[in-house]
Amino acid sequence: MTSTQAEIDRSQLGTLSVLAWIGDPSEAHDIPYLLAYTLGDGPGGREAGEAAARGLLEEIGLPIGDVVMDGTRNPAGFPVQILLEGNQIALTLPGMNAQCTAPDEWVAAADESGQAYFLFATRAWPEAVPGRPVDAKTLQAFAGDEAVLTGSAHCVLSVRRLQK
Repeated sequence: MTSTQAEIDRSQLGTLSVLAWIGDPSEAHDIPYLLAYTLGDGPGGREAGEAAARGLLEEIGLPIGDVVMDGTRNPAGFPVQILLEGNQIALTLPGMNAQCTAPDEWVAAADESGQAYFLFATRAWPEAVPGRPVDAKTLQAFAGDEAVLTGSAHCVLSVRRLQK
């Protein structure tokens, strides 16, 4: 018996991390961005983690490359969700979630627009360990890298808040 889709072993992803930042407001580019990536620290190493990330994106229907999916049209039915409470972002994907703290300017931009630009990178980024600050130059080198961008899933997502 053959299978057209390999079983995705999510344990190979390793640590799923999330990083929030905004563009440069002085250039009228105050879009809130959210980047998900693996540290490449799963049991099979970096390559297995990257393969698992690609498989996960395929499994949940997010294309890798230059297509930007619009998750704002039917937010409840979209496979990726962002929930913001205070400065805490909770990112939810089928069967997994991750959290990060957003800077104040990210929260303000997300409150103003009601949405965020989400990237899920299939390339591992072991240098960006949760809890350690990432400087702008390091972030630009990774998130602005053409291979990272073309190897990522891209979505515009609604930023939801808990009802009060």
